[in-house]
This record gives sequence, structure tokens and C-alpha cells, in this order.
Amino acid sequence: MKYKYFFFFIFFLIVRPLFAQQTDTTVFKPKPVYSKEIQTIVGILNFNHYSKIKFNDSLSAVILNQYCLNLDGGKYFFLKSDIDQFQKYANQLDDLSTAGDVSPAYEIYQVFRNRFNYQINFILNDLVKQNFDFSVEEDFETNRDKMPWCKNQAELNDVWRRNIKNQALSLKLSGKKQEDITKILTERYERMKKSMLQFRSDDVFEAYMNTITEAYDPHTSYLSPKTAQRFNEQMTLSLEGIGARLQLDNDYTKIAEIIPGGPAEKMGVLKVNDRIVGVAQGVDGVMVDVIGWRLDDVVKLIKGPKGTTVRISYLSGELGLNSLPMETTLVREKIKLEDQQAKKEIVPMTKDGKALRMGVISIPSFYIDWDAMQRGEANYTSTTRDVEKLLKELEAEKVDGVIIDLRNNGGGSLLEAIELTGLFIKKGPVVQVRNSAGRVEVGEDDNPTVSYNGPLLVMTNRFSASASEIFAGAIQDYNRGIVVGETTYGKGTVQNVQELKRFIRPAVGEEYGSLKLTFQKFYRVTGNSTQHRGVTPDIVYPSAFDANLFGESANPSALPWDQIKGTLYERTGAVNKQLIATLNKNHLDRMKTDPLLKKLTLEVEESKRAFNDSKVSLNEATRKRLQEEAERAKNNASLSTSLGNKEGVTPATKVTKVDDAYLYESILILSEMINSRVG
Repeated sequence: MKYKYFFFFIFFLIVRPLFAQQTDTTVFKPKPVYSKEIQTIVGILNFNHYSKIKFNDSLSAVILNQYCLNLDGGKYFFLKSDIDQFQKYANQLDDLSTAGDVSPAYEIYQVFRNRFNYQINFILNDLVKQNFDFSVEEDFETNRDKMPWCKNQAELNDVWRRNIKNQALSLKLSGKKQEDITKILTERYERMKKSMLQFRSDDVFEAYMNTITEAYDPHTSYLSPKTAQRFNEQMTLSLEGIGARLQLDNDYTKIAEIIPGGPAEKMGVLKVNDRIVGVAQGVDGVMVDVIGWRLDDVVKLIKGPKGTTVRISYLSGELGLNSLPMETTLVREKIKLEDQQAKKEIVPMTKDGKALRMGVISIPSFYIDWDAMQRGEANYTSTTRDVEKLLKELEAEKVDGVIIDLRNNGGGSLLEAIELTGLFIKKGPVVQVRNSAGRVEVGEDDNPTVSYNGPLLVMTNRFSASASEIFAGAIQDYNRGIVVGETTYGKGTVQNVQELKRFIRPAVGEEYGSLKLTFQKFYRVTGNSTQHRGVTPDIVYPSAFDANLFGESANPSALPWDQIKGTLYERTGAVNKQLIATLNKNHLDRMKTDPLLKKLTLEVEESKRAFNDSKVSLNEATRKRLQEEAERAKNNASLSTSLGNKEGVTPATKVTKVDDAYLYESILILSEMINSRVG
């Protein structure tokens, strides 16, 4: 979802009882402290941001457009005439911000709020009680961000009619009667109406400031005092809940990441892109409808004390919005650093009559216990220390090759990425880092000791980012191992957090937020940036995740890819182009002939189709047919995976049952590396 502040505004939801008779006469005005903050932030951005972009008329027009979309990314409230009216600020926001004037943000927000109130009243009075005719052939476009602004109120009302009809049909197909549908929809939109009354001046300012900061790049952001506190709490790596990072996608709460070591990962039911539609407490609590809720309030329902039970109703990301909700039960846990540590397993297999043992090390993040290290503790926890220990254990257990699994590893400590690379190479440069002044520093492994020099394979996916990309890129550049999987995320920038009070002399009682600022950029030893392009594997696996929708390239303001001068380094002889070509050919042959991999390809294509098909039918018979087809496809894929993992690709190749098809193929590739190893 590009416009992530949409529904942060319109669905600021709470769980308390609602009263439809409440009216909204609030008029917000900016606080004096905001003038100091915006002047300070603009100054820092203009002079300290890596891009060296200046807040000028051109950027002003971009920010104006984005602010309107952040308020109303679904284009459900503003009319085209409103957007035209706001154009008077297209070339003024830069000058006004420099002068400390944030009044346009509040003027635009007030129009949005008025439009919101009108539309919600229309929904409650005219739509939620309708007994829709589901035999009519019509559809609803759920991806409203690619649609134009509505020209008039009648056109917008029809958009809402289709939206409510879509929600009513989903409820009907899930078994709800008409009176239940009316009750659920009424409560849903009364919550939305009441939620708007909870919005405050601080929220308007924070959203406006984030529109400005993210025009520089998507990782630069303003943190209000309240948000900064939550950010610091998240850095402790101690979270109570189900172990999933959530984000808003239109009126749905979508799973953006499954946190390693958490209940969601251990259960293995919820997946990235699943949409949460209901939350219930305990084994018999009432399922609360959360469609259209503000993200913070959904999180509040899901989080809770360790050991308690929460039930999640969700729409499968694989089956799409036409599918019926499914339900899973999770026991909340406290996710600590040790739950996210590197882990190993050994997978036995037979290749051409020869027994092989493959060591697999999964690394969820690049972590280090900084406090323990600074205290001088001898056995502080770190990724490199843990992996070094696991490598010794695997060698003692006589493994024939090692797989480093970096899938879903979003990064972490750059130092750990450098030192981890050092376990596999003698010594040399690992990464180059350039700051906003153009100065380049080289991060080197200066330890000549190699902890493991056997066959090595690195697995990545679209959600391997930052430090993961540094490690995978270095292994690839040194020809030390084979990288397989999906092209990585493409985050090649570095941020730090600066408290604004360092730059402002606060008056008594004034509180200031913080600025998370992009100030450096990563480059591989070849001189290529990991920004945008990420790391392209030597052997590419089927992927359901389009780079334009998932990853750095999904952000219009992301910094560009570029190059700097490469640095001297000595490649190993472990891998060469001929070996990669041979492994690639064999991989492509298996993709055509192996039943498991053929079904995997079909499953990926079906997931891509379901995700990209944003238009849903409002005809009941059509919707039922599509649901049945999606369910059959999922069941067939699940059956094929179960059968496929019991046998290898040929009678001469057998792998002990592995439920993960991508890992299964990686083991086969590693076995071929062992048989064909060069150098």
C-alpha cells in the first residue's frame, strides 16, 4: 500500500460503545511548537539528508499531492474539485514551511474531515440497511489508488454503494443473515464515525511532517514524542503478542512480516499478505470485526499477556479477496533476543547412491547484544558468535555442505554482516559506505581465520534486506558460494535518529519529536549499490512478489541505484561461471519435470494472479465459483507438496522429507555443488 497514512486518519478506531447522535464540530489549529519543529526539520533535510535535495517548488507540488493521498489514498472522500482547490499551495509549501507555517495541512485536513462526516452519514442512513440484489452482474475495484478522483458526489456515492455491497456479500457468503449483516456494517461505520472524534492536532501535524520527510526518501520520517517512545520500545526486541508486523492496506490490516521465533512462525498458518478481518480473545470470546480499524487499535486487540490465547480471522493472501475468512488460534508469547538467534538443522539425503548430510543454518536477523558487549562480558550474544559455534558443531557432525538461510531476514547490525562474512573468507573488504559528503569508508574483515571452507549456499527472498544483502552480495562477489532464491529487497541506505531538542531551545513544558534521517548508502566491493536492485541470485526461484509492489522499488521516493569505484579484493576459487551455468541448467530442467517444483510454479502464479486481481465480483454465483476454484487450487498445491517431498527428482536422489519446497530445491543444488566442486 503506497499511501500508508490513509485510514490512519479515517479509521482511528476504538472498542468502546458508539453513539450515532454525536456530531463533529471540531476545528483544529496548529500549536506554536509546530512552527519551531518544521523549521528545524526542513533545515536538517536540506543540509544533512544524503540526497542533497532542496525543499523547492517542485518538491512542494509532490508533497501536496502525496498529502492528499495520505489522507485519502483510496479516493473515497475528496472530490476532484477539492484537489483542484488545493493546487493554490502547489508552489507554496516550501516557502511556508521555511517560515514555520503549517496552516495548509490543517486547511486540507478540515476539508477531508467534513467530506468524511458527510460520507459516513450517507453510508449509515442509506447503504448499510439495503437488501442488495446479488444477481446483478457488476464488480468493485478494491485498488482505488489507481482510479481518478470522483468528479461529483453522485459518482462517489456509487463507489460507496459498490464498496458496501462487496462487504455485505462477503458477510453473506460467510454465513451471516441479513439482520446480522446490517448490524455488523452499522457498527463498523459507527466506529469509523466515532474514531474521527478521537483525532487530535498532533496527529495532523505528524502525518503532514511524514509526508514532507518521506518525499526525500521512504526511510526518513518524523517521530512525534509518543511515536519516538514506541520506536525505542520496539528496539528492545521484547514483544508480547503473536509475532507479526502489521500494516494497513486500504481498510484491511495486512501481515507485512512474520517475526522469527514468534507464535505465528511456530504455528506456520499465517503468512505474509494475509489480511486480518477479526480478532477474538480466548477460546470462546466474541470475534470482533476489525475491517477499517486503525492499525494501533488492531494491535491492541492482538497483543496481550504471555500465555493468553487470541483467535485471528483472516483472508488468505494466496486466495485473494474473493475467498472466505479462515480462523487460527495462537498463544501469545514474549519474543526475546534468544528466540531470534541463529539455529541449525541437519538434513540427510542420498545422491547417486552416496549418503550426504546437509547443514542448514537459519539466521532471522543480524543481532548483537550491545549492552553486554559494552559491559565487557566475555560471552555476549551476537550473530557471528552464534553461527561460528553452529559451524563447529556441524563440522563435528560431518556435514558435507552448509546452507545459510537469510529468507525474511530484514537486516540489523552492519558490523555483524561484516564479521559473519569473515567466517567464510580469509580477509578483505566486505562493504563500502558513502556518506552525504561523498566520503567512502570500507568495512573490512581483518581476521585471516576461516571458520568454514566447504561447499556453501545462501538462500534469499524478497524480504532479505539491508545487512542480509551485504552478506549475500559479499559471498557472491568473492565467488565463495552460490546465492539462490528471490532477488532481495533492495534497501541500500543507512539511517540514524536525531532528537530535535538538540537543535531547539525548548520552552517550559514543550516536547519535541525526533527525525529518522537517511545519511549513508551501502555499496558492494564491486562498487555497485544494493539500493533498488538488491542482490540478484545466481539461481532464481519462482517468486510471487513483484519488485514494483514489494521492496524498495515500490516506493516512488526511494533513492536511485548508482555505482562508485570498486575496491580491491581477492576472489576465491570455490565457484565459477561454468559451475553456475551447469547448476542453473539442472535447476531449470527440474522446474519442468519435478512434480513438486511444477506445482510450486503453478502455486506462485496463482498467488500472483490473486494478488493482482483487485477487482471483485458483486455477483453471488460468480463469487462462489471463484472461491471454490481458489480453494481447489490451494488444496491441489498442498497435496502436491506433501507428495513431492517424499521422493527426490530421480530414483537416485532422495531427500528426507522437507516441507519447504524452496529448501528442498536448495538441498538438491548443494548436492550438485558437492559433486562438481572446483578449486
